[in-house]
Amino acid sequence: MMGGLLAELVKLPGIGPKSAERIAHHLLGGDRRNAVALADALRAAAAAIRACRACYNLADRDLCPVCADPRRDGGLVCVVETPRDVTSFERVGSYRGVYHVLGGRLAPLDGTGPDRLTFGPLVHRVRSGGVREVILATSPTLEGDGTALFASNLLAGTGVAVTRLARGLPSGASLELANAQMLADALDGRRTF
Repeated sequence: MMGGLLAELVKLPGIGPKSAERIAHHLLGGDRRNAVALADALRAAAAAIRACRACYNLADRDLCPVCADPRRDGGLVCVVETPRDVTSFERVGSYRGVYHVLGGRLAPLDGTGPDRLTFGPLVHRVRSGGVREVILATSPTLEGDGTALFASNLLAGTGVAVTRLARGLPSGASLELANAQMLADALDGRRTF
């Protein structure tokens, strides 16, 4: 039994064998009601949470809270890789548009091709009208850049502005600590003063 629990815990991101062991002992070593409450919460979430029909974010209803909010700007769509990215943007609190969650990024070596992501619904959403700008907010990695390039090619010819997040030097950073790619991105993404 304990082996099965440990095997499942190490599948979680950021949890190695030692962390899994600590978590298992914490859950089972004391008041077992905590373990049962966690199991019940996981079971309920797994049964209730699904993809938002509009943006593919996690939702417990037909629409996620962002898509259901009439104050959000539906003409501005931020394309992200995962629901976790939506959470990151929402934590900042300054973005007032809506999202489109791809469900990952293109990674051919891992078997993730365009058919495994929500590119089709994104194109349909843009072609249906009402969208004036798509912000490609994929990770600044080779796979993230490839995903953004693929999306921009799909959206070419729709008449919608397609933009990419700026990259470069973080605020407060020293130039001497910046690597070559950060400096190159900062130069490429410069803007007028």
